[in-house]
Amino acid sequence: MHVSRPSVHPVEAPPQTAQNVPRARMKDIQGMPGTCGGFALRLFQFIFAVISLLVMASTSDFASASAFCYLVVAVSLQSLWSFSLAVVDLYAILVRRSLRNCRVVSFFTIGDGITSTLTFAAACASAGITVLIGNDLNKCAINHCTRFETATAMAFMSWFSVSPSFLLNFWSLASR
Repeated sequence: MHVSRPSVHPVEAPPQTAQNVPRARMKDIQGMPGTCGGFALRLFQFIFAVISLLVMASTSDFASASAFCYLVVAVSLQSLWSFSLAVVDLYAILVRRSLRNCRVVSFFTIGDGITSTLTFAAACASAGITVLIGNDLNKCAINHCTRFETATAMAFMSWFSVSPSFLLNFWSLASR
């Protein structure tokens, strides 16, 4: 095997190409953790989940259907999660800190995925029971159909505001 030695044939440094250029960091898009848009989304998630919880808990017979109990548990978890992340977002905004750490984004993504799935499933189940009570059984006179519908709608609104957070976090995680 005849290999050329560098002392005989000096090798120049290869020119810097697009492969060797360090990658630029992506800008913080509003809605991602640590931004004002992310804080607003967390705040809306929290507000809608708390309204759903309070409206459902104000009825005396929400425990009559397991779907309504599941909704109370799901929006309770959603409100705790959203409030804690809103506090983290507010802290990051106030101290001008970026929350682009891979572990932090992974944690946010997994948490958002779990809570959004639970909230959506609970809202769908509650919507089904509300339609059953209101339309199929025609028992809205003895039940609190309006409150059930309001709580279910607020749970869907909470899920709608969790979805952008989850998708942006997932996109940020996948684009690394």
